[in-house]
Amino acid sequence: MDCGSSAPLLTEEQLIYAITVPLSTSIILANLAIILGITWNRQLHNTPNYFFLSLLVADLCTGVALPFIPLMGLNREMSFSSCLVAHVFPNFLFLAFLLNLVMVHYERYVCIVRPLHYSNLWMHRSFPSALLVAWAPALLYASLPAFGWNNWAGPDWDRCCRGGSMLTPLPNCSINGTACCSYRRVFPNAFIYLEVYGLVLPAILTIAGMTGRVLWITRGQLRDICRLHRSVERGQPSDCEQRLNLRYTRCVVAVSLTFLACWVPYLIYMHVCIAFLISDTKWSSTTHIVLSCAGIGSMAVVPLVLGLANKQYTEPACKLLLDIRDWWRRRGPKSNEMPS
Repeated sequence: MDCGSSAPLLTEEQLIYAITVPLSTSIILANLAIILGITWNRQLHNTPNYFFLSLLVADLCTGVALPFIPLMGLNREMSFSSCLVAHVFPNFLFLAFLLNLVMVHYERYVCIVRPLHYSNLWMHRSFPSALLVAWAPALLYASLPAFGWNNWAGPDWDRCCRGGSMLTPLPNCSINGTACCSYRRVFPNAFIYLEVYGLVLPAILTIAGMTGRVLWITRGQLRDICRLHRSVERGQPSDCEQRLNLRYTRCVVAVSLTFLACWVPYLIYMHVCIAFLISDTKWSSTTHIVLSCAGIGSMAVVPLVLGLANKQYTEPACKLLLDIRDWWRRRGPKSNEMPS
Protein backbone atom coordinates (compact mmCIF):
# COMPACT_ATOMS: atom_id res chain seq x y z
CA MET A 1 0.00 0.00 0.00
CA ASP A 2 1.60 3.23 -1.14
CA CYS A 3 1.64 5.95 1.42
CA GLY A 4 1.32 8.59 -1.23
CA SER A 5 -1.89 7.37 -2.79
CA SER A 6 -5.13 9.04 -1.77
CA ALA A 7 -7.09 5.78 -1.44
CA PRO A 8 -5.67 4.62 1.93
CA LEU A 9 -6.21 8.01 3.56
CA LEU A 10 -9.73 8.19 2.19
CA THR A 11 -10.44 4.70 3.48
CA GLU A 12 -9.11 5.60 6.90
CA GLU A 13 -11.21 8.76 7.03
CA GLN A 14 -14.29 6.81 5.98
CA LEU A 15 -13.64 4.29 8.75
CA ILE A 16 -13.25 7.10 11.30
CA TYR A 17 -16.47 8.80 10.25
CA ALA A 18 -18.36 5.51 10.11
CA ILE A 19 -17.47 4.81 13.74
CA THR A 20 -17.50 8.27 15.26
CA VAL A 21 -20.43 10.02 13.56
CA PRO A 22 -23.17 7.75 15.02
CA LEU A 23 -21.44 7.75 18.41
CA SER A 24 -20.92 11.51 18.31
CA THR A 25 -24.55 12.11 17.33
CA SER A 26 -25.79 9.95 20.21
CA ILE A 27 -23.56 11.75 22.72
CA ILE A 28 -24.68 15.19 21.49
CA LEU A 29 -28.39 14.35 21.56
CA ALA A 30 -28.21 12.72 24.99
CA ASN A 31 -26.32 15.69 26.44
CA LEU A 32 -28.82 18.13 24.93
CA ALA A 33 -31.71 16.18 26.47
CA ILE A 34 -30.14 16.27 29.94
CA ILE A 35 -29.13 19.93 29.61
CA LEU A 36 -32.67 20.91 28.66
CA GLY A 37 -34.03 18.82 31.53
CA ILE A 38 -31.90 20.70 34.05
CA THR A 39 -32.62 24.06 32.44
CA TRP A 40 -36.40 23.65 32.42
CA ASN A 41 -36.64 22.41 36.01
CA ARG A 42 -36.09 25.41 38.31
CA GLN A 43 -35.77 23.13 41.32
CA LEU A 44 -32.48 21.92 39.83
CA HIS A 45 -31.01 25.42 39.60
CA ASN A 46 -28.37 25.06 42.31
CA THR A 47 -24.59 24.89 42.52
CA PRO A 48 -24.18 21.08 42.27
CA ASN A 49 -26.28 20.96 39.13
CA TYR A 50 -24.40 23.94 37.69
CA PHE A 51 -21.21 21.92 38.01
CA PHE A 52 -22.95 19.03 36.29
CA LEU A 53 -24.12 21.41 33.56
CA SER A 54 -20.52 22.46 33.00
CA LEU A 55 -19.59 18.79 32.69
CA LEU A 56 -22.41 18.20 30.21
CA VAL A 57 -21.27 21.17 28.10
CA ALA A 58 -17.71 19.79 28.11
CA ASP A 59 -19.04 16.35 27.18
CA LEU A 60 -21.14 17.90 24.41
CA CYS A 61 -18.05 19.62 23.02
CA THR A 62 -16.14 16.32 23.27
CA GLY A 63 -18.90 14.68 21.27
CA VAL A 64 -18.58 17.38 18.62
CA ALA A 65 -14.78 16.92 18.50
CA LEU A 66 -14.95 13.11 18.64
CA PRO A 67 -14.59 12.58 14.85
CA PHE A 68 -11.51 14.82 14.80
CA ILE A 69 -9.57 13.06 17.56
CA PRO A 70 -8.76 9.88 15.56
CA LEU A 71 -7.84 12.10 12.61
CA MET A 72 -4.94 13.38 14.70
CA GLY A 73 -3.22 10.04 14.07
CA LEU A 74 -3.15 10.59 10.30
CA ASN A 75 -0.58 12.54 8.31
CA ARG A 76 -2.32 15.31 6.39
CA GLU A 77 -1.40 18.26 4.20
CA MET A 78 -2.11 21.34 6.36
CA SER A 79 -0.53 24.66 7.17
CA PHE A 80 1.13 25.30 10.51
CA SER A 81 -1.80 27.25 11.99
CA SER A 82 -4.42 24.80 10.71
CA CYS A 83 -2.41 21.87 12.06
CA LEU A 84 -2.18 23.50 15.49
CA VAL A 85 -5.93 24.13 15.60
CA ALA A 86 -6.69 20.57 14.46
CA HIS A 87 -4.63 19.16 17.35
CA VAL A 88 -4.79 21.75 20.13
CA PHE A 89 -8.55 22.37 20.11
CA PRO A 90 -9.67 18.71 20.46
CA ASN A 91 -7.01 18.17 23.11
CA PHE A 92 -8.30 21.20 25.05
CA LEU A 93 -11.89 19.92 24.93
CA PHE A 94 -10.76 16.49 26.11
CA LEU A 95 -8.76 17.88 29.04
CA ALA A 96 -11.59 20.25 29.99
CA PHE A 97 -14.00 17.33 29.99
CA LEU A 98 -11.69 15.34 32.25
CA LEU A 99 -11.18 18.20 34.72
CA ASN A 100 -14.92 18.88 34.87
CA LEU A 101 -15.50 15.20 35.56
CA VAL A 102 -13.03 15.32 38.45
CA MET A 103 -14.71 18.48 39.76
CA VAL A 104 -18.18 16.86 39.76
CA HIS A 105 -16.90 13.73 41.51
CA TYR A 106 -15.05 15.83 44.10
CA GLU A 107 -18.13 17.93 44.83
CA ARG A 108 -20.27 14.82 45.40
CA TYR A 109 -17.46 13.13 47.33
CA VAL A 110 -17.27 16.01 49.84
CA CYS A 111 -21.07 15.97 50.15
CA ILE A 112 -20.93 12.35 51.37
CA VAL A 113 -17.65 12.28 53.28
CA ARG A 114 -17.98 15.68 55.01
CA PRO A 115 -21.67 16.62 54.95
CA LEU A 116 -21.29 19.20 57.75
CA HIS A 117 -18.66 21.13 55.79
CA TYR A 118 -20.40 20.73 52.44
CA SER A 119 -22.16 24.11 52.50
CA ASN A 120 -18.87 25.89 53.29
CA LEU A 121 -17.02 24.27 50.40
CA TRP A 122 -14.94 26.77 48.42
CA MET A 123 -16.56 25.58 45.22
CA HIS A 124 -19.93 26.81 46.50
CA ARG A 125 -18.65 30.13 47.79
CA SER A 126 -17.03 31.03 44.48
CA PHE A 127 -18.66 29.18 41.61
CA PRO A 128 -16.94 31.23 38.83
CA SER A 129 -13.54 30.44 40.34
CA ALA A 130 -14.39 26.74 40.36
CA LEU A 131 -15.37 26.91 36.69
CA LEU A 132 -12.11 28.71 35.97
CA VAL A 133 -10.20 25.89 37.68
CA ALA A 134 -12.01 23.35 35.51
CA TRP A 135 -11.46 25.10 32.17
CA ALA A 136 -8.41 27.38 32.36
CA PRO A 137 -5.70 24.77 33.14
CA ALA A 138 -6.92 22.63 30.24
CA LEU A 139 -6.70 25.58 27.87
CA LEU A 140 -3.27 26.64 29.12
CA TYR A 141 -1.73 23.18 28.86
CA ALA A 142 -3.30 22.34 25.50
CA SER A 143 -2.03 25.66 24.11
CA LEU A 144 1.62 25.00 24.98
CA PRO A 145 2.43 23.69 21.46
CA ALA A 146 1.13 26.99 20.06
CA PHE A 147 3.64 28.84 22.27
CA GLY A 148 6.63 26.92 20.94
CA TRP A 149 6.61 23.50 22.63
CA ASN A 150 6.37 21.50 19.40
CA ASN A 151 8.48 19.59 16.89
CA TRP A 152 7.48 21.59 13.83
CA ALA A 153 11.05 22.60 13.04
CA GLY A 154 12.49 19.21 13.99
CA PRO A 155 14.48 16.96 11.63
CA ASP A 156 13.25 14.02 9.55
CA TRP A 157 10.12 15.80 8.31
CA ASP A 158 10.80 16.00 4.61
CA ARG A 159 7.77 14.11 3.32
CA CYS A 160 4.12 13.75 4.16
CA CYS A 161 4.24 10.05 3.36
CA ARG A 162 3.79 7.80 6.34
CA GLY A 163 6.59 5.48 5.42
CA GLY A 164 9.07 8.07 4.22
CA SER A 165 10.85 5.36 2.20
CA MET A 166 9.85 6.56 -1.26
CA LEU A 167 12.56 8.13 -3.32
CA THR A 168 10.16 10.28 -5.33
CA PRO A 169 7.18 11.72 -3.44
CA LEU A 170 3.80 11.44 -5.11
CA PRO A 171 1.72 14.54 -5.93
CA ASN A 172 -0.13 14.70 -2.62
CA CYS A 173 3.08 14.17 -0.61
CA SER A 174 4.87 17.43 0.03
CA ILE A 175 8.63 17.77 0.08
CA ASN A 176 8.15 20.86 2.23
CA GLY A 177 8.11 19.82 5.88
CA THR A 178 5.90 22.70 6.91
CA ALA A 179 2.99 21.20 4.93
CA CYS A 180 2.96 17.79 6.62
CA CYS A 181 0.68 17.79 9.66
CA SER A 182 1.17 14.99 12.20
CA TYR A 183 0.63 14.71 15.94
CA ARG A 184 4.36 13.97 16.28
CA ARG A 185 5.11 17.44 14.91
CA VAL A 186 2.66 19.19 17.23
CA PHE A 187 3.13 17.17 20.44
CA PRO A 188 6.67 16.32 21.58
CA ASN A 189 7.15 13.04 23.42
CA ALA A 190 7.69 14.89 26.71
CA PHE A 191 4.39 16.70 26.23
CA ILE A 192 2.56 13.40 25.66
CA TYR A 193 4.17 11.71 28.66
CA LEU A 194 3.37 14.66 30.92
CA GLU A 195 -0.25 14.76 29.78
CA VAL A 196 -0.80 11.02 30.15
CA TYR A 197 1.05 10.37 33.42
CA GLY A 198 0.81 13.84 34.94
CA LEU A 199 -2.80 14.78 34.12
CA VAL A 200 -4.95 12.04 32.61
CA LEU A 201 -3.93 8.99 34.63
CA PRO A 202 -3.91 10.82 38.01
CA ALA A 203 -7.37 12.23 37.22
CA ILE A 204 -8.74 8.76 36.45
CA LEU A 205 -7.16 7.30 39.59
CA THR A 206 -8.57 10.19 41.63
CA ILE A 207 -12.08 9.52 40.32
CA ALA A 208 -11.71 5.79 41.01
CA GLY A 209 -10.37 6.48 44.51
CA MET A 210 -13.21 8.85 45.41
CA THR A 211 -15.79 6.39 44.07
CA GLY A 212 -14.26 3.53 46.04
CA ARG A 213 -14.15 5.64 49.20
CA VAL A 214 -17.84 6.55 48.82
CA LEU A 215 -18.78 2.88 48.38
CA TRP A 216 -16.75 1.97 51.47
CA ILE A 217 -18.48 4.64 53.56
CA THR A 218 -21.85 3.52 52.24
CA ARG A 219 -21.04 -0.05 53.22
CA GLY A 220 -20.19 1.05 56.77
CA GLN A 221 -23.42 3.03 57.09
CA LEU A 222 -25.37 0.06 55.74
CA ARG A 223 -23.85 -2.17 58.41
CA ASP A 224 -24.87 0.28 61.13
CA ILE A 225 -28.44 0.35 59.81
CA CYS A 226 -28.58 -3.45 59.65
CA ARG A 227 -27.22 -3.66 63.20
CA LEU A 228 -30.00 -1.38 64.43
CA HIS A 229 -32.62 -3.43 62.59
CA ARG A 230 -31.31 -6.65 64.14
CA SER A 231 -31.42 -5.15 67.60
CA VAL A 232 -35.06 -4.23 67.06
CA GLU A 233 -35.97 -7.53 65.40
CA ARG A 234 -34.09 -9.52 68.05
CA GLY A 235 -31.36 -10.83 65.80
CA GLN A 236 -33.53 -11.84 62.87
CA PRO A 237 -32.78 -10.27 59.46
CA SER A 238 -35.65 -8.13 58.29
CA ASP A 239 -36.98 -7.61 54.78
CA CYS A 240 -35.74 -4.03 54.88
CA GLU A 241 -32.20 -5.25 55.59
CA GLN A 242 -32.33 -7.63 52.66
CA ARG A 243 -33.58 -4.90 50.36
CA LEU A 244 -30.80 -2.58 51.47
CA ASN A 245 -28.14 -5.25 50.89
CA LEU A 246 -29.59 -6.02 47.48
CA ARG A 247 -29.64 -2.33 46.55
CA TYR A 248 -26.03 -1.91 47.66
CA THR A 249 -24.99 -4.95 45.66
CA ARG A 250 -26.69 -3.55 42.58
CA CYS A 251 -24.90 -0.25 43.11
CA VAL A 252 -21.50 -1.95 43.35
CA VAL A 253 -22.22 -4.00 40.23
CA ALA A 254 -23.36 -0.90 38.33
CA VAL A 255 -20.24 1.05 39.31
CA SER A 256 -17.96 -1.87 38.41
CA LEU A 257 -19.61 -2.38 35.02
CA THR A 258 -19.47 1.36 34.30
CA PHE A 259 -15.75 1.42 35.08
CA LEU A 260 -15.09 -1.65 32.94
CA ALA A 261 -17.16 -0.39 30.01
CA CYS A 262 -16.16 3.29 30.11
CA TRP A 263 -12.65 3.54 31.53
CA VAL A 264 -10.90 0.26 30.67
CA PRO A 265 -11.10 0.78 26.86
CA TYR A 266 -9.53 4.20 27.19
CA LEU A 267 -6.81 2.94 29.54
CA ILE A 268 -5.98 0.20 27.05
CA TYR A 269 -5.85 2.68 24.18
CA MET A 270 -3.71 5.12 26.18
CA HIS A 271 -1.09 2.57 27.23
CA VAL A 272 -0.96 0.92 23.81
CA CYS A 273 -0.24 4.32 22.27
CA ILE A 274 2.48 5.00 24.84
CA ALA A 275 4.02 1.57 24.24
CA PHE A 276 4.26 2.18 20.49
CA LEU A 277 5.51 5.71 21.07
CA ILE A 278 8.33 4.45 23.29
CA SER A 279 9.30 1.63 20.93
CA ASP A 280 8.95 3.96 17.91
CA THR A 281 7.38 1.18 15.86
CA LYS A 282 4.64 1.45 13.27
CA TRP A 283 1.30 -0.20 13.80
CA SER A 284 -1.88 -0.72 11.87
CA SER A 285 -3.82 2.46 11.27
CA THR A 286 -7.06 0.46 11.48
CA THR A 287 -6.12 -0.74 14.97
CA HIS A 288 -5.29 2.81 16.04
CA ILE A 289 -8.59 4.13 14.67
CA VAL A 290 -10.70 1.45 16.37
CA LEU A 291 -8.88 1.81 19.70
CA SER A 292 -9.04 5.61 19.69
CA CYS A 293 -12.74 5.71 18.76
CA ALA A 294 -13.62 3.08 21.36
CA GLY A 295 -11.48 4.66 24.08
CA ILE A 296 -12.55 8.30 23.69
CA GLY A 297 -16.16 7.37 22.94
CA SER A 298 -16.54 5.10 25.95
CA MET A 299 -15.09 7.71 28.29
CA ALA A 300 -17.47 10.35 26.94
CA VAL A 301 -20.39 8.14 28.00
CA VAL A 302 -19.57 8.53 31.74
CA PRO A 303 -21.53 11.82 32.24
CA LEU A 304 -24.46 10.34 30.34
CA VAL A 305 -24.56 7.40 32.74
CA LEU A 306 -24.60 9.83 35.67
CA GLY A 307 -27.26 12.01 34.05
CA LEU A 308 -29.60 9.32 32.74
CA ALA A 309 -29.58 7.62 36.17
CA ASN A 310 -31.27 10.73 37.65
CA LYS A 311 -34.98 10.82 36.83
CA GLN A 312 -35.16 14.55 37.53
CA TYR A 313 -32.75 15.20 34.67
CA THR A 314 -34.61 13.04 32.15
CA GLU A 315 -38.19 13.84 33.20
CA PRO A 316 -38.76 16.70 30.69
CA ALA A 317 -37.37 14.63 27.82
CA CYS A 318 -39.54 11.67 28.81
CA LYS A 319 -42.62 13.89 28.95
CA LEU A 320 -41.82 15.30 25.54
CA LEU A 321 -41.45 11.81 24.07
CA LEU A 322 -44.74 10.73 25.65
CA ASP A 323 -46.50 13.79 24.22
CA ILE A 324 -45.08 13.02 20.76
CA ARG A 325 -46.21 9.40 21.09
CA ASP A 326 -49.72 10.42 22.14
CA TRP A 327 -49.93 12.95 19.30
CA TRP A 328 -48.81 10.33 16.81
CA ARG A 329 -51.38 7.85 18.11
CA ARG A 330 -54.15 10.42 17.83
CA ARG A 331 -53.00 11.34 14.36
CA GLY A 332 -52.82 7.71 13.20
CA PRO A 333 -56.55 6.87 13.05
CA LYS A 334 -57.35 10.20 11.31
CA SER A 335 -54.75 9.64 8.64
CA ASN A 336 -56.01 6.08 8.06
CA GLU A 337 -59.59 7.20 7.48
CA MET A 338 -60.48 7.03 3.83
CA PRO A 339 -62.81 9.63 2.33
CA SER A 340 -66.19 8.18 1.33
